[in-house]
Amino acid sequence: MKKSLVAVVAAAALVGALFSGCSKKESSGASFKVGVIYIGDENEGYTEAHMKGIQEMKKSLGLTDAQVIEKKCIPEDEKAYDAAIDLAEQGCKYIIGTSFGHESYLIQVAKEYPDIVFAHATGYQAALSGLKNMHNFMPSVYQSRYVSGVVAGLKLNDMIASGKITAAQAKIGYVGAYPYAEVVSGYTSFFLGVRSVCPSATMEVRYTNSWADMTLEKETAEALIAAKCVLISQHADTTGAPTACEARGVPCVGYNVDMIAVAPNAALTSAALNWGAFYTMSAKAVMAGESFDVDWSKGYSDGAVYTTAINSKVATADAQAKVDAVVNGIINGSVKVFDTATFTVGGKSIETLIAEGGDFAKYAAYVKDGAFNEQNGFAAPAFDLRIDGIVER
Repeated sequence: MKKSLVAVVAAAALVGALFSGCSKKESSGASFKVGVIYIGDENEGYTEAHMKGIQEMKKSLGLTDAQVIEKKCIPEDEKAYDAAIDLAEQGCKYIIGTSFGHESYLIQVAKEYPDIVFAHATGYQAALSGLKNMHNFMPSVYQSRYVSGVVAGLKLNDMIASGKITAAQAKIGYVGAYPYAEVVSGYTSFFLGVRSVCPSATMEVRYTNSWADMTLEKETAEALIAAKCVLISQHADTTGAPTACEARGVPCVGYNVDMIAVAPNAALTSAALNWGAFYTMSAKAVMAGESFDVDWSKGYSDGAVYTTAINSKVATADAQAKVDAVVNGIINGSVKVFDTATFTVGGKSIETLIAEGGDFAKYAAYVKDGAFNEQNGFAAPAFDLRIDGIVER
């Protein structure tokens, strides 16, 4: 999803109202097959998280290994089309793509196989495609990023209180993959979580322009540490950044998977997604011939996001209690991740910028009741505002 949705909100909303998935019963029992196309394999966190979700689906629905065909390390090019065709020809009734660049190829194949249900993670074109058999999905990871930011902010406060740094030195480094809305939404929600407990914090974001490059992620984290960042987080798929932090004694927050094994003296926690929540629900629906959302996005309330174990060796003693309180607040609505009172853009509130019109008018559909309502019925994140307190390199 690695682009903003605000330019297509109206059109997608109209089309999305027309389609809600296939109603024809696809298959059941031993004849039912699911095909999955991965961008990587179990050696990088993003794909590993998807694979865990698929395993959860298999266990929950009683599917055998023969009923799930997994294709690993499929790039975002014509090979994704070939992989989807092969899965269709092998009899899969439900085919899933897991990376942004897979989407256009899945749409091609979905047109050719209207009786097969397709779902794509991180994309935005399903509703606009007009296809009854095409879906997008993405858990509301901005929620768990915010919570992981709270853990990081508490750590910064502890470093300030102990005299290790001053309040003015509470600078975070963030290893980002691409300057897309998904990444911007993620680093902003993380930052707002930090700021909720450590208001003096600032952040510098540097991009690798790759989803998974361990060497480059490690080097980027090292460069941020050299730029006087005292805590590191990431929206990148490998253990490169935590490895750099462990070597330099800098606390870090990971993504997708628990990083404590890699950085036992540095990792605080990780923002994570439970893809199994969607995979189980959607596969069950396909088996029963039932519909499900064209655009699916759920968060803490549905068990679709979480933070991994808090490392008591590095995190503050009150971190778990604070996490529990914030998660409960997100669930009951008392905590709004993108509370518009907590950030400005160029010194102005987003409400003021929307009222002034111009390029910011397009965000009006997302801003309601004092908050930017991220995802707002769409699978893909749309928050791509560059807020004050964060710089990009």
